[in-house]
Amino acid sequence: MKRKLQVLVIGYNGDACTRKAYDTAYNVGKEIAKRGAVLLTGGLGGVMEAASRGASENKGIVIGIIPSEDFVDANKYCNIVICTGIGFARNFITAYSADDVIIVGGGIGTLMEAGAAYMKKKRIISMLGSGGTADMYADKYLDERKRVKILTAKTPTEAMDIIFKS
Repeated sequence: MKRKLQVLVIGYNGDACTRKAYDTAYNVGKEIAKRGAVLLTGGLGGVMEAASRGASENKGIVIGIIPSEDFVDANKYCNIVICTGIGFARNFITAYSADDVIIVGGGIGTLMEAGAAYMKKKRIISMLGSGGTADMYADKYLDERKRVKILTAKTPTEAMDIIFKS
């Protein structure tokens, strides 16, 4: 059996998530499910919950890799919850487990997760117009080593087209 593509969606947690970022993440999750890929997130609120909801409502597989050690901390749309109990260090697990990464908005936690993916040369796609980290680093490299350029997409369909055309 062929392994399904695993797409990590990162971005604002529930405390900073804008309506625009939430709606974008929901549609990204929906598109991931429609394409038959597996959605990975950090399993909490905000962008993670929105993407999880979008995928779940479209019969997708949703894996939440949470920083705590208690299943109840995951958002209700996760089909599979992996409790790490290691806090922000879980960002390395999410990044290393992904084939591709999509950024929707986000702050410093998102940047840390994107940095872990960048070091492993994972393809990273920024959802343009979603705010925060996604907009700040769109079409840029995270450092002078230029490991991978952060690509941009204006729509969830465009982001998934980038992923599936390679």
